[in-house]
Amino acid sequence: MVNYDAIIIGAGACGLMCAAQAGLLGKKTLVLERNDKPGAKILISGGGRCNYTNLGTAIDNFVSENPKFLNAVFSKWSVDDTIQFFENFGGIKPQEKTLGQLFPTTNKAKDIVATFTQLMYDTGQDLWLNTLVKAIQQVDEGYELSIERNGKQDKLKAQKIVLASGGLPVYKLGASDFALRVAQQFDMEIVPTAPALVPLTITGKDAEWYASLSGNAVFARVYNDKISFEENILFTHWGLSGPAILQISSYWKAGETFTIDLLPKFKLEDIIKQERNSGGKRMVGQVLNDYFTKKMVEALGKFLPLDTKIASLSKIDAKLIVDTVHQFKVEQAGDKGYDKAEVMRGGIATHELNPKTLESKNNPGLYFGGEAVDITGWLGGYNFQWAWAAGFAIAQDI
Repeated sequence: MVNYDAIIIGAGACGLMCAAQAGLLGKKTLVLERNDKPGAKILISGGGRCNYTNLGTAIDNFVSENPKFLNAVFSKWSVDDTIQFFENFGGIKPQEKTLGQLFPTTNKAKDIVATFTQLMYDTGQDLWLNTLVKAIQQVDEGYELSIERNGKQDKLKAQKIVLASGGLPVYKLGASDFALRVAQQFDMEIVPTAPALVPLTITGKDAEWYASLSGNAVFARVYNDKISFEENILFTHWGLSGPAILQISSYWKAGETFTIDLLPKFKLEDIIKQERNSGGKRMVGQVLNDYFTKKMVEALGKFLPLDTKIASLSKIDAKLIVDTVHQFKVEQAGDKGYDKAEVMRGGIATHELNPKTLESKNNPGLYFGGEAVDITGWLGGYNFQWAWAAGFAIAQDI
């Protein structure tokens, strides 16, 4: 049996970066992956293009009981480090799409994964695919893993184990709660988990109304008492999706109401005033047609007097139009669950980990990084930046 400096469980973003960085430091690791290829989630991210970091990354872009925990890790591995790493070792040049989101100029997520597999090969790291880790036990010389590989049971030992096995989204990509179960086994606190960056379902009396708008996208401001996002929303046959909805989902839970401003760049009050000043001959529906699709205006007709001339609008009706468009309340919403979520929020409490090395404070030799930890980034490359930084930090210590 080869004597490994560490065994890494999970060949996702954090695990691959950890193995590659360990290799660059002359260390020897074994990566265990249950899928038949590494980087399954990387390969489908960004529609197969991989939004691998974000130029604007700061701790404010993360949901956690203690976002400041990130300061130590991000001080060691910055966005510039990510850009340089992929350029130096993968020949990947970045291109910015929107809101600081960086993608490879080739638009191929597989180039990101290939950077790691090549570097691991060059530095002599081992990768075992189709390998399921079933249990972990503390033993005198560190930890013992019970694994199943190619239908056979086996045991592996190492002084240091890296849990980079991800969170609960997405089952068909090999998602599991293994890291959380291990943390609980070793008496570590878990912050309650939930799907995040997830589309929302609408139930109740309004479900049909949302479904009637399926396929319509609107640039909107989505907000609650915690946060606000200005990006597209997408109506679907089950409810709501699109970037702004995915973002707010990380700050929302079932039963809570949030608000959508369907026209954030304009003030409908001023538009109505201007229409009145020029005679007010046009009808409400005609005015709204200047800003929304025909289908959207027709749907708004459920709530608004579309066939009333602006000049004839009562104060109450004018206020109804302004409030409906600028303060559209979303109630009776649920979410599409872990299989449609991009990430999981909650996870291993950050106070359980050394902020510089991500080693368990009470279980020397056990490291946790990536999605299993209570660090959840916004949509737009932030979760990858956390995973790369976590992989780098752990590699320095194993």
